[in-house]
Amino acid sequence: MVFSLKVILFLSLLLLPVLKSSWVTLNNNGYDGIVIAINPSVAEDEKLVQNIKAMVTEASTYLFYATKRRAYFRNVSILIPMTWKSKPEYLMPKQESYDQADVIVADPYLKYGDDPYTLQYGQCGEKGQYIHFTPNFLLNNNLPIYGPRGRVFVHKWAHLRWGIFDEYNEDRPFYISRRNTIEATRCSTHITGANVVRNCKKNSCITQQCILDSKTGLYEANCTFIPDRSQTAKESIMFMQNLDSVSTFFFPISQRNH
Repeated sequence: MVFSLKVILFLSLLLLPVLKSSWVTLNNNGYDGIVIAINPSVAEDEKLVQNIKAMVTEASTYLFYATKRRAYFRNVSILIPMTWKSKPEYLMPKQESYDQADVIVADPYLKYGDDPYTLQYGQCGEKGQYIHFTPNFLLNNNLPIYGPRGRVFVHKWAHLRWGIFDEYNEDRPFYISRRNTIEATRCSTHITGANVVRNCKKNSCITQQCILDSKTGLYEANCTFIPDRSQTAKESIMFMQNLDSVSTFFFPISQRNH
């Protein structure tokens, strides 16, 4: 597996109403033409560039094994704002631009805060628009809820490139299975855990058992599925990529449009 990452200098910010298109191609199992663009409003920080490199490098290996050696990231360009200090290793952009970037690094969007997300308008199987990371997500190492950044990138890439949806449902967190048992919405059901209500104040939390709603047959609101930290299940990245044992997708990825 050969992985190369190039950093190029971004000269101008073009936010024109143009048709979004990506230069990404998959050749001999390697993704080429991926563009990660840093918004000019982001303060200059060399650590940000280094962490982006580390994230993509980690993601490439994770994706390689998650797809059974069918895909990895081979060539990635990082667009640097022209307001940042120039360096000898920076190259001039050819066709890359901010408005056509696959991944943008920008300040938080009010709806999501520091949560990474993929802008996804279409149905299942339709590609997304772009992935959004905040500088705080890339610089702050005290956000363990997401897991390693490389794993998060692969999760968001599956949304972007393959149009896959999350394998959890915040609107319907539980359902009644064919065996007439209450199950947390997750993939796979081999992931073990507890259904609890957590009441937290400041730095302390009290855990209580979930109460059954007699009308719905499901648990009442505020009941949450908390996965065990120790797992053996390998699926699925689209449910909780932060679990150590999770290393693959739940679907036959070879049948998807890469």
